[in-house]
Amino acid sequence: MQQQLFSQMYQQVSPDLWQKAAAIRLLICDVDGVFSDGRIYLGNDGEELKAFHTRDGYGIKALRQAGIEVAVITGRRSAIVEHRMKALTVPYIYQGQEDKNTAFAELGQQLQLEATQIAFIGDDLADWQVMQHCGLAVAVSDAHPYLALNAHYRTSKAGGFGAVRELADLLLCSRGKFAEFCGSSS
Repeated sequence: MQQQLFSQMYQQVSPDLWQKAAAIRLLICDVDGVFSDGRIYLGNDGEELKAFHTRDGYGIKALRQAGIEVAVITGRRSAIVEHRMKALTVPYIYQGQEDKNTAFAELGQQLQLEATQIAFIGDDLADWQVMQHCGLAVAVSDAHPYLALNAHYRTSKAGGFGAVRELADLLLCSRGKFAEFCGSSS
């Protein structure tokens, strides 16, 4: 029932992918190109701006309430990212990570998780270093073609336009928890 619902909302998924999604206990997200559309707006005084989609935020809050941990690992440093992730109660925020594998390994060890219990969503080649080790590797629809070819799942939504929410819905549906978040206030 939940698999059919997800397929109607987004796209058909294989039974193997459904099993991978059901095993996930930690979602790790890249930021630029995943939570945002990848563009960075700079003001005359050097002020940096990014746009975040509210539906992605609701999905993150729903995952946390359903018992799925959430983390971000990003190569850049930004006060905007820190502020947004704290507003979403994301407890694990790794910024300035040139080698994302170090943060990935630290998170797995700290939370005592196997790689098969971790999902990663990314958009560019720097994300592949982690994605290739995850139980569920996800590329946003507008990801670099290499990621799109090698990911377990490619979202129907683009980065910054609901891709994180789509993945959150997949994880919630695969656990039979999606209905718990329909119509509740955030």
